[in-house]
Amino acid sequence: MTINFKILDQIKSNLKKFDKADLLIVSKNQTSNDVQDLINRGFKIFGENRVQEANKKYSNIVNLENIELHLIGPLQTNKVKDALILFNTIQSIDRKKLVDAIAKASTSLKYKKTNSYYIQVNIGSEIQKSGVSQSDVDDLYRYSIDKGLNIIGLMCIPPIGSNSEFFFKEMNVIKNKINPKLFLSMGMSNDYLVALNHKSNLIRVGSLIFND
Repeated sequence: MTINFKILDQIKSNLKKFDKADLLIVSKNQTSNDVQDLINRGFKIFGENRVQEANKKYSNIVNLENIELHLIGPLQTNKVKDALILFNTIQSIDRKKLVDAIAKASTSLKYKKTNSYYIQVNIGSEIQKSGVSQSDVDDLYRYSIDKGLNIIGLMCIPPIGSNSEFFFKEMNVIKNKINPKLFLSMGMSNDYLVALNHKSNLIRVGSLIFND
């Protein structure tokens, strides 16, 4: 894989037009050397889908304390302790069982890096996708807060091939009903500009900047 820095510069330029919006680089399937190169060039926020892959990859990274590492894929309860030690932020909170596991592990761990969480919303009501249903977001948010989780935002992945704008509008409606101060993690390689125009605070871009 090679990194398309021209595209990265383009994304950075687009981000400057929006307040409080950041780029998360999706580094799944990329090498430690690629990530290190991006860190050396000043990029600070990265996302991984799997705990095991992230642990192996980021154990070789220099200046790891200077970046934010987010888990953006589903989290199994048996991987919770590993995730809490490795990631700064977990974006895939989607069920009470997971919240319970995190709350329990947080009290037993001597060291925990994770300090913030996003609730993942299944905005397209897709059976095959993770995420809490729209009707249950508020309940899960309140439950998570009661359990001591620092919920700072909501995350979504619209259905492939859909009109993302419709779902991004829905995410804003959900956020404003629950807590207008929450952040929104939405928008990927194919629709990040649409997401930015609908008040996304964090876009997650990977395939657009890595070339075979």
